[in-house]
Amino acid sequence: QVQLAESGGGLVLAGGSLRLSCTASGRTYQPSAVGWFRQTPGKERQSVASINWSGSRPLYSDSVKGRFTVSRDNAKNTIYLQMNALKPEDTAVYYCAADHDQPWAPTLAPNAYDYWGQGTQVTVSP
Repeated sequence: QVQLAESGGGLVLAGGSLRLSCTASGRTYQPSAVGWFRQTPGKERQSVASINWSGSRPLYSDSVKGRFTVSRDNAKNTIYLQMNALKPEDTAVYYCAADHDQPWAPTLAPNAYDYWGQGTQVTVSP
């Protein structure tokens, strides 16, 4: 079992920045790719970014490319999502998820992930 816990969400003005963290516990010795997703009420979960186990291959959705940066520190079992130039449309609950099946290949497909965190709210005001 792997447990994932997101933190770092909050309220920020448009144009501002936040850094989310996803901390893993449990069987962290198992390699995994990690993805970030977001969801607003009444809408489908949207992919944001993904990173492979070594951290060498980040992947971004078009909506955040150039503004968000995903990174990881495996020694701390933590994956980060640095969010800059935030827009009101970035408002959502942000989730991290782990993919143990293909740890070397990042993916934006939600069904590839086998463990999910509980989410952290990000609100961007105009």
